[in-house]
Amino acid sequence: MPDHSRYFDHAATTVMRPEVVEAMLPYYMNQFGNPGSLHQYGLLAKEALETARTLIAGTIGARSKELIFTGSGSESNNLAVLGAARRMRRLGRGDHVIASSVEHPSVREACHALEREGFRITFVPVDPHGRVDAEEVRKAVRSNTVLVSVMHANNVVGTLQPIAEIGGWLRQQGILFHTDAVQSYGKVPVRVDELNVDLLTINAHKIGGPKGVAGLYVRKGVRLEPIVYGGGQERGLRSATQNVAGIVGFAKAAELAVSCLPAEKDRLERLKRRLIERLLSRIPGCVINGDPDNSLPTHLNISIERIEGQALMLELDRLGFSTSSGSACSSTDSEPSYVLLAMGKSREVALESLRISMGRTTTEQSVDQLADALVQVVKGW
Repeated sequence: MPDHSRYFDHAATTVMRPEVVEAMLPYYMNQFGNPGSLHQYGLLAKEALETARTLIAGTIGARSKELIFTGSGSESNNLAVLGAARRMRRLGRGDHVIASSVEHPSVREACHALEREGFRITFVPVDPHGRVDAEEVRKAVRSNTVLVSVMHANNVVGTLQPIAEIGGWLRQQGILFHTDAVQSYGKVPVRVDELNVDLLTINAHKIGGPKGVAGLYVRKGVRLEPIVYGGGQERGLRSATQNVAGIVGFAKAAELAVSCLPAEKDRLERLKRRLIERLLSRIPGCVINGDPDNSLPTHLNISIERIEGQALMLELDRLGFSTSSGSACSSTDSEPSYVLLAMGKSREVALESLRISMGRTTTEQSVDQLADALVQVVKGW
């Protein structure tokens, strides 16, 4: 069995917490009903579903009816971007959508799909730290702009975006605002009113919950076009029998993550600083990609001169350490990260990047061991 403390790819997924597995098991065994059924099995499942909805919605400061369950963060992002843009065009409000140049592929590709439907898309640039300037968003807005999507925290470098500032201004203009909070939820405070968002994506498996379940916050009064049609579940926005066991697990993971957030955030920030100090002092040519002062406590992206990130990742894996050379959603792509290129990094530096992401199982000892392993690999290169 691998040593989970040496797992440094928490941005891709996390190990399920034992409490989450325990909470889910009854809904695979005895309480297996379909929440759409009217008999006792269905009613018990429905009760569990709505209890979980209320709990998860509360962790982001939302009402229970404002939370839609989906099958993944990518699906939530697609529903937000495609659903909002198509609805607004159908109402005659406009056909222009804005997103940042460093969005997750599920937002970028949804924007490209809209472009093929005749929408106008603007991707706003980021600075060398991967941060969007709120003024760039303002400058990109047109009279026909109907939606802006800017992620809360970047999945590759961890940079946090000025979501509250952007959202406050967009609200005054009457423009819908979506943020992908998959990476930030459970790691830093995420409250929909403080962020001034109309749509917000969260995910279970990034916080110790199960894969295959996620959520989309839809502010009261916001209307979307569905992208899945059928039986009308989830207010008609996501027709499919709900994954009750997964949703119950999501709720337990959310409860644990939010209750532990302040202490865990401080702990991970200390570990991140420790790792940075050890790498920069011991490895010549090592640079940090991203914003060192305004990023997630979990994420660290580095480039080491003349060593490709994928080769470095494979050597570390051989030594028992799991890292990543990019997003798990594009792990088979040998091209340099578009996020790093958008930040102004050269193709060489982008190819040399390695993502290290920490979480609940990371320890001070494992951080030191990873630093030692990196030094060992670089010396032997």
